[in-house]
Amino acid sequence: MNLTNHFLVAMPTMQDPQFKQSVIYLCEHNDEGAMGIIINHPIDISIANMLEQIEVDRTLPIADPVSLESPVLNGGPVSEDRGFVLHTTKRQYSSSLPVNSELAVTTSLDILSELGTTLAPEQFIVALGYAGWDAGQLEQELVDNNWLTIEADDNIIFSTPVGERWHKAIEKLGFNLANLSLDIGHA
Repeated sequence: MNLTNHFLVAMPTMQDPQFKQSVIYLCEHNDEGAMGIIINHPIDISIANMLEQIEVDRTLPIADPVSLESPVLNGGPVSEDRGFVLHTTKRQYSSSLPVNSELAVTTSLDILSELGTTLAPEQFIVALGYAGWDAGQLEQELVDNNWLTIEADDNIIFSTPVGERWHKAIEKLGFNLANLSLDIGHA
């Protein structure tokens, strides 16, 4: 099972405040574990304000200030002081991890100076921290009925308002939450 480029959608019974009603985009999943970014938990700072606070040096003027009004997201509890940019692959950066032919996640500073300029990726989100699982840990959480999985949808990542992403992901699964049994079953 490889869930790279899939969403983990928290079950309604998820009580962990870090993951309650979360949608996680899985950037990597293999035998060694998994890494993803929560795409629907905003923190109280815009991308523009974050870039101003960390004093990003720009060589190009801002061409798209609206793209910098989006909130920075709480990407997960691991390395919360580190930034991650999930973006369309207009080009690769020095520490980009391609997820598929259209998306990559980048941790290098060179992308930050391009956000909002003509060189910026067409679509992007910025998150602090990530969600990570050791080998077998995510698989056990799936068996324990903590998560639903679905193939990722760029429209949910980039075009759906942050507060609606969990509901949109549930809708994409094709059922109504009211019809979802919260009991864990094992055959």
